[in-house]
Amino acid sequence: MTLRQRTHWFALHGVIRGLSSFGAKRGEMQGRLIADPAVRADPGGFADELRERGRFIRGRAAWLTADHALVHQLLRSDDFAVTVLGQTLPRPLGWLEQRTADRGRLHPLLPPSLLSVEPPEHTRYRKTVSSVFTTRAIAALKDRVQQAAEALIARLGDGAGGSVDGVVDVVDRYCSQLPVTVIGDIIGVPDHERPRILEFGELAAPSLDIGLSWSQYLRVERGLEGFNTWLTTHIRRLRDAPGDDLMSQLIDASEGGTHLDDAELRATAGLVLAAGFETTVNLLGNGIRILLEHRDQLDRLLETPELWPAAVEEILRLESPVQLTARKAVVDTEVAGCAVKADDLVILYVAGANRDPRVFPDPHRFDITRDNAGRHLSFSGGRHFCLGAALARAEGEVGLRTFFERYPDAQLAGAGSRRDTRVLRGWSTLPIRLGEARATVRS
Repeated sequence: MTLRQRTHWFALHGVIRGLSSFGAKRGEMQGRLIADPAVRADPGGFADELRERGRFIRGRAAWLTADHALVHQLLRSDDFAVTVLGQTLPRPLGWLEQRTADRGRLHPLLPPSLLSVEPPEHTRYRKTVSSVFTTRAIAALKDRVQQAAEALIARLGDGAGGSVDGVVDVVDRYCSQLPVTVIGDIIGVPDHERPRILEFGELAAPSLDIGLSWSQYLRVERGLEGFNTWLTTHIRRLRDAPGDDLMSQLIDASEGGTHLDDAELRATAGLVLAAGFETTVNLLGNGIRILLEHRDQLDRLLETPELWPAAVEEILRLESPVQLTARKAVVDTEVAGCAVKADDLVILYVAGANRDPRVFPDPHRFDITRDNAGRHLSFSGGRHFCLGAALARAEGEVGLRTFFERYPDAQLAGAGSRRDTRVLRGWSTLPIRLGEARATVRS
């Protein structure tokens, strides 16, 4: 703990946390989104309240919308750009944040992360990454996903591995293990180092949030520092001894003759690992929970396995792993009849857009046969559409199907606990009584 850290937390989170808590108590929608635990418990209810106030409303420091058409539009509009950590703070706080930040460290909301840059840098980075992470390369990973899922499932009921009276924490034993195995293969992480990646991911998950408590901030700082140090060493190792993983290929890839430098490689590898892990662990945990709460839908999937891809889209729609994102206006413009000034911040409540009744009839109902569930915005849109969407969908489909084919009688064995994050939505613990294991016969 240092004075610099205290001051940085105060500028970046402390003031916002205090104002948001005050605003939440007064019923302000922006304050509630940041500080009200009831929003995390019931995002659908909050989305309904937000819509009742208008398609596009003004909060204390930002515009807010849960309207599907507007979120879709703004994700693709050239009048809006992604935000950079600290850039949207009021001027005195921004000045203080800039002078106390450790800008030499990796952060998903700082350049050169793909999440925080726009063209021409974004175009160059994305083309370079896309030259390696091709559709064919990602499709080829589906067999690896299946192998990893089956290996994890085979160990799931082993009492020595964490099962007590047939009850396991499925997040710890399965939902987190599958994506870290697959992403570890992609970026060449040795097996013995993967537990460290899980630890860094857990610590750094709230890094996308604002208004963190002091203890949350310290955990995030520790996670980012550890991850940054490890990643620097890992990339150096791959440069010296490249493997057949996609990260080694990315190190060798170039766009227009220009290789990604070390900072760009670290940012890209960090984003691939963090985004690929966080999205999928939440998708799997959310999916297992919701299917156990809707046994009729689960029974139909087990009888009609060709519905699994549609079920994954509906899970992504109803329980979006990423709940919200933000954009900053780069010019004076107009949205839904409202005058938006350059530098105005807009919070896009993706979880609400995914439950917009104008697009999704009876939007709070879970329905694996919903014919337009794929119109969800859980993977963002436009030039910032998630590069790993196809892989996340494959991991969701394979991971959920494999789990329930082996344990079709699984039951919830406790309430579980939600992750203490606002941007990301998932379970930190989810106790499941597995029931009898069934042999899997697949043609």
